[in-house]
Amino acid sequence: MKLNFYRYLWRCVLVLLLALSLSGWDVKSAIALLRQHHDSPGILRYHSQVSIKDESGYAWQVLLFKQNYNYPVPDLRLRLVAFPGVVEITHPQPLEIEATEGKLLLASDAYALTAPAANVGEYELNEVLAKLPTTNALKLYVPVKSQKPLVLNIPESVVTEWQWLVTEIK
Repeated sequence: MKLNFYRYLWRCVLVLLLALSLSGWDVKSAIALLRQHHDSPGILRYHSQVSIKDESGYAWQVLLFKQNYNYPVPDLRLRLVAFPGVVEITHPQPLEIEATEGKLLLASDAYALTAPAANVGEYELNEVLAKLPTTNALKLYVPVKSQKPLVLNIPESVVTEWQWLVTEIK
């Protein structure tokens, strides 16, 4: 009788653990983070940084930042960094950005001539970001060698933060 009780208790614990682990599978773990850094003494700059997994489960660093603050309209850049040796980004190829309603935009390759590493891409977003919806999720189609474009799903929370970074932080 005591043995049956322990078996029953053990099965309940296993079912509970299984239910808890499966319930978290549908949760999107990408939360962007606005960070500040010093460009020079007394000058703070902000950027949005998030880690997003691709369809194969590899993590990418996705970084939106402003460049050339001395100009009236600073350049907006989106840097994508994959784990070294896993993916090689094709240059010079534009980044395709798809909004939820199917709108497709192209961001030009900032590393058209020379990239710092094969796993790094950087794209100019000045023209693109203003045309994107402010709160809808996006799909980035990253041009990679030896396969079709790799897809990164950018959640709504990250897009909202990008818009906030562009419009509110000078």
